[in-house]
Amino acid sequence: MERVPVLKIGDILLVSIQLDMSDQTALTLQDDLAERIVATGCHGVIIDITALDIVDSFVGRMLSTIASISRVLDAETVVVGMRPAVAITLVELGLSLNGIRTALNVERGMELIAAARSADDDYDYDVADDEPRDETTATR
Repeated sequence: MERVPVLKIGDILLVSIQLDMSDQTALTLQDDLAERIVATGCHGVIIDITALDIVDSFVGRMLSTIASISRVLDAETVVVGMRPAVAITLVELGLSLNGIRTALNVERGMELIAAARSADDDYDYDVADDEPRDETTATR
């Protein structure tokens, strides 16, 4: 069985899918990625699908599931390198990829994750007051 490599770059995991995804490869990737997020404490996942010519409904759902799992594990997911034909197919299949941000390339994907992380850092949860607070305006 083939595995998709998961590379760590700073606090981001980069997944570059370079092969046609079988259902088993997709499920293995999902498990491997969840394990790596926990093991590394990464806050971002970039899935590069530049090499994919087609995406079926299973792979589309798998991308959504990965994004949901990543979010629960405190990591933002960005899918990069989507070809127009893949985007059209996903829309025609009715797959909206909820929770997944998209970018044209890896560099832009990294910028989106950095921006999301910065926004999260500006907004903190005050455990003592049990209320969310904005760090930029809070005084103590």
